[in-house]
Parts: sequence; C-alpha cells; structure tokens
Amino acid sequence: MLAWRNLSRDPIRLLLSVAGVAVSIVLILLLVGYRSGIYAQASAYLDHASGSALVAERGVADFFGTTSTLEPRVVEQVASLPGVAAAVPIVTQFVVFEEHGRKDGMFLVGYDPEKGGGPWRLAAGREPATDEEIVLDGVAAGQHGIGLGDRIRILDRDLAVVGLSEDTTFWSGSMAFARIGALETLLRAPGLRSFLLVTPTPGASLPSLTTAVSSLGADLVPKSTLIANDRRLLARVYDAPIGLMVAIAFVIGILVVGLVIYTSTVERRREYGALKAIGAGNRALYRVVATQALIAALLGAGSGAVLAVVGERALMAWRPQFRVEIDAATVAVVLASSLLMAAIASLVPARALAGLEPAEVLRS
Repeated sequence: MLAWRNLSRDPIRLLLSVAGVAVSIVLILLLVGYRSGIYAQASAYLDHASGSALVAERGVADFFGTTSTLEPRVVEQVASLPGVAAAVPIVTQFVVFEEHGRKDGMFLVGYDPEKGGGPWRLAAGREPATDEEIVLDGVAAGQHGIGLGDRIRILDRDLAVVGLSEDTTFWSGSMAFARIGALETLLRAPGLRSFLLVTPTPGASLPSLTTAVSSLGADLVPKSTLIANDRRLLARVYDAPIGLMVAIAFVIGILVVGLVIYTSTVERRREYGALKAIGAGNRALYRVVATQALIAALLGAGSGAVLAVVGERALMAWRPQFRVEIDAATVAVVLASSLLMAAIASLVPARALAGLEPAEVLRS
C-alpha cells in the first residue's frame, strides 16, 4: 500500500509521530480518568450508605459542600412517618487533621454501629466500640505513619485508632469514622444530627414522603440528587482546567501527525506529480494522505491507550489518594477521537497536493 510505504521509508519519523500521538492520548486518558476518579471519590460514601434518600436541613442540596443540622424533633418524627422503613442518623463535620507536622483535610462521620452509616470496608481492625475510638482511612494512616492502636488528636481530644478503612480517601483529604457520641463531644453539641439516611418502605410514595418531611421543617433529598449536586460543585473547580489540558493534548496530537504527513508529502512532490500526470485524481491522492495520517494516529492511539492503563496503575500505586478511573467507554471515545485527529491533520497536506501541477513538478 502506497500510504504505508511512504510512512515506512523513514522509520524514525514514523516512530516520532506515533510517540507524539501516544503521549497526547496518554495525557487525555489520564486527565479524563482523574476527573472520573474525583467524581467516584465524591460519591463513594453515598454509593455505599443505606437508604435511597437523605433528610437534611432545609436548603441543603449537597453532601460534602455544606453543613446540615437537624432539630432533635425532626430526627424523632421522621422515623415514625408512614412510608419510612428506616432512618439512620449520622453526624458529619470537616476538620483539619495534623500529625507529624503534616496537615490534611478529614471528613468525620459519626454513626451508630448498630444502625449503620459507617465504613463499608475495613482493610484492618474493627469498628469503634466506644466514644474514644476511631477508624481512619488506610491511605491517610500510611501517609502519616499511623497504625492500629496509635492515638491521634482530633480537635482537642485523643482517640485510639482501632480500624483502617478502604476506598475512603479523596482529592482533598480522607474520611474517618467514629461513634455519634464521639462527635457530639468533639463538637460540643449534644444531640447533634446532620442527616438521616432514609429507606422508604416498598411501594411508598416519595412525593408524599417529601411533603411529610417538609412539614417538619426539613428536606428529603434523593441520594442521586445529592451526588449530582456534589459533582456539579466539583465541576466548577476541575472541569475547566482539565478540559483545557485535554484540548491542548488533542491539538498537540494533530500538530505532530500533521507535521509528519506534510513533510512526507512535500518530500515526495515529484512522485505525486507523476501520479497526477498519469491520470491520478486529487481524490485518490487525498486518500493516500488521509490513510497515512490515519495509520500514524491509530498506531499512536493504540500505544497511548496501553501506556495510559499502565500509567493509571503506577499512579494509583504511587499516590493512592489520586484515584484514576479509565474505563472501556472512555478508551473507545478517545480512540474514536484519533480518527478526527487524523482527518484534521491531513487537511494541510491535502491542500498542498491540490495545488500541485504535474508539469511543473516534472520540469524541476
């Protein structure tokens, strides 16, 4: 095939073009995967918590971004509402944790181990049995050199670490779990409750339940709505810079392929001129150039996808708090985008062929 012969005549140039595309694809996949990882971390607690809706203070529309405080009467009355199978209370509070001279954010969750709302997976240890105990995220504990049995200071109290949880780290810190009584003491707020994890009875009308909760002075919000709102909150911070970097990586891939194909086309002007002289039309020559660009782009995209998966695992092993999720759908979309990359990259070389005069080339 003419397109492949043209590319393979200069293996170094072909290798450089494939490497350039591969680097751009790696960057795109890692950036998109990091964005997906941030969203997954943000919804991890609600994804694993019981119930399908939360009762929150009126006006609270997200889980991580705001503080919710429920009145004691609301906590008592929601549990007895018709259509409520279970209402699990939790207390949440974001604090700054410092150990060994290093500061990190920590999202504290107070829960009742008998009712639920605590860590969904333990890597080691057990859940708190007293108000003097706490479960830390395993990644955060490792970064701070904290092990089971160690005592750490949260706000103005020392708590014993009795468990290490998994999948509870996120972009700006980690989650930690203690009994509700521990958080009441830490925050000096007896009876404090932030949310209720509500499980409706089978067949219960959610609109009716929402109206009943509203009459008590609180809001019933579906978990899916809270997750979507948390993601929208993160999107304001992350989507614009990540989108810009993805666009830059895509443009770099176009430029690399375009430059290589344009240089190859110009160097073979005489050959293309000869083809035109014997009757080859512009369409046939365009097809050759486009095929060259497609080969370079697909080889680079395929190599980049493999390297991105390797990079994902290496990054997660090196910095587990930076979660990267590269799924098959994302890879498919990025590989398909390499076709667009090839099409755009072939435009300039194709224009050079369009203006090529066979007689002029053959005379030179």
